[in-house]
Amino acid sequence: MPLAVGTKAPDFTLKTKTAEGMKDVKLSDSLGRNQVVLLFFPAAFTGVCTQEMCDTTAGLGEYTKLGAQVYGISVDTPQAQEVWAKQNNIGITLVSDLNKTVIKAYGVVLPNFAGMYEAAARAAFVIGRDGVVKYAEQTPTPKDLPNFAAVKAALAQ
Repeated sequence: MPLAVGTKAPDFTLKTKTAEGMKDVKLSDSLGRNQVVLLFFPAAFTGVCTQEMCDTTAGLGEYTKLGAQVYGISVDTPQAQEVWAKQNNIGITLVSDLNKTVIKAYGVVLPNFAGMYEAAARAAFVIGRDGVVKYAEQTPTPKDLPNFAAVKAALAQ
């Protein structure tokens, strides 16, 4: 069960891989200045996840206008995320929850992804500048996309 609206969002520090090397991404570094959209997804190099991240990249300007920083979170390695992002022109920051601490803290664990391992369930959270969850959604299945209209409505409030 995902974190409830009105809950203080758990802070985290995760890794992202850039052309300059490994970099830490800390949730609390964005708060105060921006709202944050967290998009949890099961796995890089899969069809629905690629569609979601490419569509989000295409609409990144809308999120910026609403004062939001967007992060994609999966349990893939930072290196795999980097290759996938380059191959698909994904422009949002992808961060690795390889140790699965953040998916557990946010209550979005998919226990048996593809019959193989624990992964992130597909989920979306909007976190206000004050660090409180304003919107939370876990999709019924990994094949379903979040309600992006509802995400943007939460950001606009």
